[in-house]
Amino acid sequence: MDDHHHRTAPAAPPLGADRGARRDDRWLDVLMNVTFLTLLAGALLRFVINHPGSPRLSWVIGLSTALALLQLAGPWLTARVPGRTDRAELVRFGLVVGCWVVIVLLAPSFAWCAVPLIYTALRTLPTRAAIALVAVLSALVVYAEWQLRHGLDPNLFLLPPTVAALATGVFLHMRRQAERLQALVDDLIRTRRELAATERREGTLAERQRLSMEIHDTLAQSLSSQQMLLQAAERTWDSDAATARGHVRTAEGIAERSLAEARRFVHDLAPADLAAGGGLPQALHALAERESSDALRVRCHVDGVPVPLPVRVQSALLRIAQGALANVREHADASRATLTLSHLDDQVVLDIADDGRGFAAGGGAPRVPPGVRGHGIAAMRARVGQLGGSLTIESAAGEGTVVSAAIPLEQP
Repeated sequence: MDDHHHRTAPAAPPLGADRGARRDDRWLDVLMNVTFLTLLAGALLRFVINHPGSPRLSWVIGLSTALALLQLAGPWLTARVPGRTDRAELVRFGLVVGCWVVIVLLAPSFAWCAVPLIYTALRTLPTRAAIALVAVLSALVVYAEWQLRHGLDPNLFLLPPTVAALATGVFLHMRRQAERLQALVDDLIRTRRELAATERREGTLAERQRLSMEIHDTLAQSLSSQQMLLQAAERTWDSDAATARGHVRTAEGIAERSLAEARRFVHDLAPADLAAGGGLPQALHALAERESSDALRVRCHVDGVPVPLPVRVQSALLRIAQGALANVREHADASRATLTLSHLDDQVVLDIADDGRGFAAGGGAPRVPPGVRGHGIAAMRARVGQLGGSLTIESAAGEGTVVSAAIPLEQP
């Protein structure tokens, strides 16, 4: 009849799927209209030919015309009652059924116009009401066929209800299948939205972790160094002004480098030492030279043939070296530290060794020494883990510590 039906639609169907459903409904409406009008015209023609002088002819023609107009005017009637299309459709369908019942009682040859009416009822009405109406329509068809009988034929009583029952069963089965499919689609859409939300949360957490590690490996360490330098300058300011001013100038240089690093990691750029060119070996040499002082001598060695490394691998190893040296400076009480970058066949390994006091490893697992916050080691593990590598720490009380980061050359 038209494309307004009592069906449960998804809360937010995809636009393309919704347009496709409306297009299918329009094609089905066209088919129903053509079928109904064809059967109506055939029945009217048959009645006119067989009963040209019947006093019921004017009634039959009038009712046929009313049925045709109601059928064709369906979209117009529903459009004229905005917001109340369901009620308008029910009124129109009720008028169509009423006219059909009257015309069948006047001319039984119009009985088979019930076929499209059965499908319209199933599409328009709730299930129980539709089944009841289908039963009534089938009974009227049986009555009409009985009126037109030419001898006793069991099919007159069996064929109409059998066809109606088959059509109803198939239609309801397809509706339930469509509802199950729609429920599955809704679940998939909801799952996709939940996955998208999870990915956004994971992206936020990953960015938070990145900033946390960058802040720890750059700003936090530089601020700690500046604090120690300024404290040393304060202690020697009166007794040795030249040394105190040297400490202040060194702190100023650290602050300048830290500011440059902060600007770079906010934009997710490579560390400044890598941006200067020369790759990771040169950046490690620069770091060793910068971290060396009278109290701690830092050396750097490169073993094997250097190979090009992805920027993220170089950045991770440089940050690990910075973090490890910060721990050495703050907690190890060491006089020497060595950075060793080894290029192996399938991986690159960075070792940071010191001759400090070390710490006991209970049960084979490294234990963070007293006073160490532990965030630096966690950041190192997170960095190598993101690159498919591993971090090992070997230490013993009084024998120093070796931090080793191994990252495979084949990156995912």
